[in-house]
Amino acid sequence: MCYNRNMKIREVLKNGIAKLNEYDVEEADWKAKLLLLYELEISKEQLAMQQDNEMNSQKIKKFDKHMEELIQGKPLQYITNSQGFYGLDFYVDENVLIPQPDTEILVEEIVNISKNKKKILDICTGSGAIAIAIAKNTDSEIQASDISWEALEIAKKNAINHDVKIEWIQSDLFENIEGKFDVIVSNPPYIETKTISTLSPEVKNEPFLALDGGEDGLEFYRVLTQEAKRYLVSGGILAVEIGYNQKEKVMQLFEKAGFCEIYAKKDWGKQDRIVVGKWR
Repeated sequence: MCYNRNMKIREVLKNGIAKLNEYDVEEADWKAKLLLLYELEISKEQLAMQQDNEMNSQKIKKFDKHMEELIQGKPLQYITNSQGFYGLDFYVDENVLIPQPDTEILVEEIVNISKNKKKILDICTGSGAIAIAIAKNTDSEIQASDISWEALEIAKKNAINHDVKIEWIQSDLFENIEGKFDVIVSNPPYIETKTISTLSPEVKNEPFLALDGGEDGLEFYRVLTQEAKRYLVSGGILAVEIGYNQKEKVMQLFEKAGFCEIYAKKDWGKQDRIVVGKWR
């Protein structure tokens, strides 16, 4: 683009969409529009009314720089540092997995079953999205852990932004966890190691630690189902997110570990998404 003159907003948007399409970036129209809204700090409604307004050359230059990042595979959410989840807005960057709408099924289930459950542990919390969404919708006492200090700093920032109180713990799964809980929830890494290299550039730009579920994608479920028993009260609940093709194997791990009343639920796209079990 030309950076020595102003351009109409509609022209900048048209050029941006064309550029993303040229490099086969998925959802080019949507991404270019959201990036433009971010750069201009306006709403969709304002954009519709201001398309004939001029955009100054410096903002155009910054917009184009971010367009190049999109072409290189950087997720839009890492550029805007924002992702919506369960009706809330979360700060995200390269240190955390981007919360996805499918995970809302896990939160919804925990909210529904936690009306009389007072102590909840969220393992592999990342941005804190699950723990914070639960905190906003229940009166539960919540602890949340992650192996990454960087992720925990982001989770703390999100908790402050949403005015919720959560105890944050740096821990490799249960390593630094103490006490017993009514509910343990987790969205652990569950992608097979060999599969990660075949994923889209955007997904591969997310933290490897948050994606890699080991050779068969089930490494964390083995640990969670075996170790959670020590940290659950009698009748306590373990609930996990799963990959679309992992329901049967994860349910078998729950059963092998001694959980009962095991069930699975699908996400909005009708894919198997969570498995839940009760400790005896």
